[in-house]
Amino acid sequence: MSLATAIRDKDVAKLPGKRDEEWRWTDLRGLIRILPEPSASFAGDVGDGPFDALADDRRMLVNGGEALIDLPADSKATVALRFVSRGAGSHAAGVTITLGSNARLRLLESYESDGGSVTQASLTIVLADGAAVERIVLAQDHEDAVSVSQAAVRLAPKAEYGQTVVTSGARRQRLETRVIHPGGHASLRLDGVYLLAGKRHSDQTTVVNHESTDGATVQLTKGVVRDQARGVFQGRIVVAEGADRTDARMGHHALILSDRAEVDAKPELEIYADDVACAHGNTVGALDEDALFYARQRGMPEADARALLTEAFIGEVIDRMWFDGARDVVRAWAAERLRG
Repeated sequence: MSLATAIRDKDVAKLPGKRDEEWRWTDLRGLIRILPEPSASFAGDVGDGPFDALADDRRMLVNGGEALIDLPADSKATVALRFVSRGAGSHAAGVTITLGSNARLRLLESYESDGGSVTQASLTIVLADGAAVERIVLAQDHEDAVSVSQAAVRLAPKAEYGQTVVTSGARRQRLETRVIHPGGHASLRLDGVYLLAGKRHSDQTTVVNHESTDGATVQLTKGVVRDQARGVFQGRIVVAEGADRTDARMGHHALILSDRAEVDAKPELEIYADDVACAHGNTVGALDEDALFYARQRGMPEADARALLTEAFIGEVIDRMWFDGARDVVRAWAAERLRG
């Protein structure tokens, strides 16, 4: 069951739904009764992407398509990858990314839609020994869109992979990352931020499989939901038998700013090895009323005080990004939405 298969076969029965455990909070089958017609080709001007000015290579897929990004050994690149949806059709897109030994890639990825489209993006990312990727995802879909992004990442020993996914949600949205971790002193960072308002929905799902010894994973996701929005976090780290000396840390923390907003969280550790250091934490609450009171006492309007406190809350995740230029873009984007 997948959205891509349903789009290909024009069969809503192949959509994942609430009876599928991993999709129970992001029910597509119950939402989509009829799949839209395939998206038409689009040749108009789509404007600039959020990361275009930072990249030396720009790739854009409008209403579907495929792309290949292949970095040879010891090379470096900063790529702006845009998934653009125009109109209310349905389509799928696919990207394959490979890095040779010791290659370095900054992947600046964005999702943009202007209506009630139904879309699937699939990415395959393969790193050779010693390669490094920082993947920064900014998803700014339309409030009527249905959007699924699924990335399959395979690391090699001594590889380094850092990821930050930032989103404002959609009618239904799922941003999924699955990582095969070989150990061998490879390192992995998986971070996320969701800022949801209105009736928007976003699901950040990650699965990490540690297959051998001496691997490290750190993960931090923070979210803010208001109005009738719904945030979903599902994180699973699996440490296989024999994957000794694995160090894995996962944290998810969310603020709920209205009575009708909702957060569903499911952090999981599956550990089949003995000599490991693994932990996870999860909190869901409201803004600190004492901090809000002190800000108000200093003459700050309540709306500004709330925005300042929420910016500080999510700022910990944004500050973990490695690329200064992209960090500035994401910080400005987040501040605009929180103060709006």
